[in-house]
Amino acid sequence: MDYQTLQFPYRRHADQDAGTPPRHPVVVVGAGPVGLALAIDLAQRQVPVVLLDNDHQLSSGSRAICFAKRTLEIFDRLGCGQPMVDKGVSWNVGRVFLRDEPVYAFDLLPETGHERPAFINLQQYYVEGLLAERAAQLPLIDLRWDNAVQAVEQHADHVLLTVATPEGPYQLRADWLVACDGSRSTVRELIGQESTGRVFKDRFLIADVKITGRQQPPERWFWFDPPFHPGQSVLLHRQPDDVWRIDFQLGWDADPEAAKRPENIIPLVKKLLGDDVPFTLEWASVYTFGCRRMASFCHGRVLFAGDSAHGVSPFGARGANSGVQDADNLGWKLAAVLQGQVVGDAAQALVASYGREREYAADENILNSTRATDFITPKSAVSRLFRDAVLQLARTQPFARRLVNSGRLSVPATLDGSPLNTPDVDGFQGLMRPGAVAADAPLRGAVGGWLLRALSSGFTLLMFGEAPAWAHDLPGIALLQVTAGEAHALAWQRYDAQPGTAYLIRPDQHVCARWREPSAAAVLAAQGRALGRRVDPQTERSAA
Repeated sequence: MDYQTLQFPYRRHADQDAGTPPRHPVVVVGAGPVGLALAIDLAQRQVPVVLLDNDHQLSSGSRAICFAKRTLEIFDRLGCGQPMVDKGVSWNVGRVFLRDEPVYAFDLLPETGHERPAFINLQQYYVEGLLAERAAQLPLIDLRWDNAVQAVEQHADHVLLTVATPEGPYQLRADWLVACDGSRSTVRELIGQESTGRVFKDRFLIADVKITGRQQPPERWFWFDPPFHPGQSVLLHRQPDDVWRIDFQLGWDADPEAAKRPENIIPLVKKLLGDDVPFTLEWASVYTFGCRRMASFCHGRVLFAGDSAHGVSPFGARGANSGVQDADNLGWKLAAVLQGQVVGDAAQALVASYGREREYAADENILNSTRATDFITPKSAVSRLFRDAVLQLARTQPFARRLVNSGRLSVPATLDGSPLNTPDVDGFQGLMRPGAVAADAPLRGAVGGWLLRALSSGFTLLMFGEAPAWAHDLPGIALLQVTAGEAHALAWQRYDAQPGTAYLIRPDQHVCARWREPSAAAVLAAQGRALGRRVDPQTERSAA
């Protein structure tokens, strides 16, 4: 399917003829990767969703292309991960060059035992198209094209929206409104909020070029000060359909309109590829970027996710990936509130935890993105000398490679300090502390053959060795047992497991508690805490 030319027809909805504004549990604004992912997640949790988009087609050009392992694992849970991996170009290796000499290479997934690669390269329109196809399979998603939000009015228990259509405006009420409408968010503007931060004074040209038959491994190549584009940086990625994505640094003084003209792009590409390599220019864009975020992602019953809430530079592939992880964090929490699993103060605390956790993750992404951008685009002679010295050292010194931020790519945030985490009472080694995303590992006989696929859509108690009788009957908690033996040795290693070790995994596959010898009371107390309920510390200690 040619997703670039695909158009979705506007259809009049019965809501437009209603006497009073109809009420819906959730209205999501923006049918990009974040809005579609959130709508699918909610629908799979049996929450009806109205998804509004002000356009009638998918994004044009490659835009976001690097989708990380964690995002692919989320797409697996949403039912569309495999076609994305099948279509995408999988890669783990990146190479860094200074001028025309290689500096070093890095492997983002050096160990085996993961179902998904570190990254796939896949044009954003493919991701949106596959998500839209999945959404169309779910009757609880009401996707309305050419429906643009025109006004937002907050009330104590709902939000009133005015929506513009080709046939005139109408109104809707929503228990919750989630804005996934991008960096120029209309919803954010309508409620009088803004994103603040730093704008980088530089311009980059994106060029998608089709090169049939080019033989090069699927790797990420990054040049500092190359002879074919002196004084600037260049990034090269391979995409599906023989399309290659090239990012050329232009400098702040470049004319963005002139830079997008084919007569100016083609000579740049020829200098990189050589005059004897035939290619066609598929798409081009010039961008200026910043690292910015809203002060708060939660404003009453209006919530923000993805670029509407935060923005980063494209170096590190943190934009779309962090946005999909926003959706992953929010979906189960809204479902728990709407379905009455939590009420009152706990419901408020659970929704508020979305803001606290994802604002923390945004700050981490902005910090790393800012460092990467400062390194890649030095703005003074001193900073350029520092950068080039670090690159020279990186040829032989591992410590210097950690300073080369072009290799510090998107990883999911470990939500340290989250109020939903139960503090450890036992000693553990490794990365699987409360707040971390659960690590995958092969599981013989499990659903799909992998640990993450075997987790339930709700809370899961992951137990190593024989589970006690009480673990089979915990309300609202599924049990996944990992037996001992060579086939499961990697899972035991990654979770620093001993016989009897247990982890409580949240619906979004983050660890929220772990024990060496758990009790039923301790597990239920940790589940309550992860649902936003207040847990008396003395009771928690007694249960542990």
